[in-house]
Amino acid sequence: MLSLTCKTAIKAVIYLASKFESGEKAGIKEIAEFIDASEHTVGKMLQTLVKDEVINSAKGPTGGFFITIKQKNQPIINIIDAIDGKEVFDQCGLGLSKCSATHPCPIHNDYKTIRDKFKAMCQQKKVTDLCETVNDGLAYLIG
Repeated sequence: MLSLTCKTAIKAVIYLASKFESGEKAGIKEIAEFIDASEHTVGKMLQTLVKDEVINSAKGPTGGFFITIKQKNQPIINIIDAIDGKEVFDQCGLGLSKCSATHPCPIHNDYKTIRDKFKAMCQQKKVTDLCETVNDGLAYLIG
């Protein structure tokens, strides 16, 4: 359902949120290494997130990427909207362009239920919710 770039973006934002308390900023290389992703992908994705005000960046010798308290409390659907767009929650599970209730694919009804529940979770869960489980060692960002 989510693109690889979007999954990478969610991990990057969680990583930045984990640095919130210390006030540290993180560079592209540091983020890419921590979440085990390509620097090129991370760099482009972070630019998009800054443009959509999901995260912030500062230039200069003490610069880098960071997150504010308001951004830490945003729902994760904001990250998905910035990277994959809102339409990701309307797509067919088999990738058909004309899938609908009146013209369903073979998995339409089951997939729609799962997709709608996933969307609701993304609207309810905040970045801070995901960050806390990582900080507490109950969840991980790398495999």
